[in-house]
Amino acid sequence: MLDQLKRMAVLATVVEQGSFVAAARQLKTTTSAVSQQVRLLERDMGVTLLHRSTRKLALTPAGERFHEGCAAMLAAARGAQQGLLQLRDAPEGELRIAAPVGFARHVGPALAPLLAAHPGLSLHLEVEDGFTDLIAKRIDLAIRFGRLPDSAWAAQRIGAQPISLYAAPAYLARRGVPARLEELESHDWLLLRPGTDGPQQLDLQQQSVQRQLRVRPRASSNNQLSLQQLCESGQGLALLGDEDVREAREAGRLLPLMPGLHLPPLPIYALAPQRDAQPAKVRHAIQALKEHLAAILPP
Repeated sequence: MLDQLKRMAVLATVVEQGSFVAAARQLKTTTSAVSQQVRLLERDMGVTLLHRSTRKLALTPAGERFHEGCAAMLAAARGAQQGLLQLRDAPEGELRIAAPVGFARHVGPALAPLLAAHPGLSLHLEVEDGFTDLIAKRIDLAIRFGRLPDSAWAAQRIGAQPISLYAAPAYLARRGVPARLEELESHDWLLLRPGTDGPQQLDLQQQSVQRQLRVRPRASSNNQLSLQQLCESGQGLALLGDEDVREAREAGRLLPLMPGLHLPPLPIYALAPQRDAQPAKVRHAIQALKEHLAAILPP
């Protein structure tokens, strides 16, 4: 069947170009190879399709009817190829992004110029904090923070979020302001994690002093925004992203603690189903997100 389809495409090209020579040039092959493909097609179909002469080619009545289907098939193949090239080279179609709740507010500002420049591109934003089935939701691009679980998806680092230790003024008035690492173990902690059972180890460094703390959270959540709200309500200390809490910090609802406390920034990754041959919509979205984060986060 594949050989037959190839020969049908050759016949359509011969008629389109008007000669075996021109068709061979278009197909980047020899004239004899083109002629042989047409003869094999006529043999297989059991009917003459072309009248040949030294001056021109003409379709037989059967050839005219058969050629209609061949030309339609060739046009459909070219249309499919062109559509694929457009997906590869120009952002269009629906872009499906999954992002944590705390990061979702950055997606609109980051992608607004891309969407404005490409009317054929649309966006669906799936806001969630868990590692859901990205394939089942047909996600093109997922944003993730911190350590990534093993996955077949390709991860590309697009930025890093500085983090600091924060507390609300009401909490500090009630429990005091910690100044040294050893004081932190006696404080209430709010932790970002999926579960709530058991203590968690924190590796902290203040100037040249390092200390491992085992803390049992007073409250925990898998959602950064919920953790921030608990912290603002005075429930305890929390490690929060500086950009995420900028407004609360400027308004005085949260205060950064312990100058000199060294906390590695939280890496931000863009995950895609494949590393190579990514659609244009994914490539352009990743670049737009990188540029947006570079503009709002310190280098």
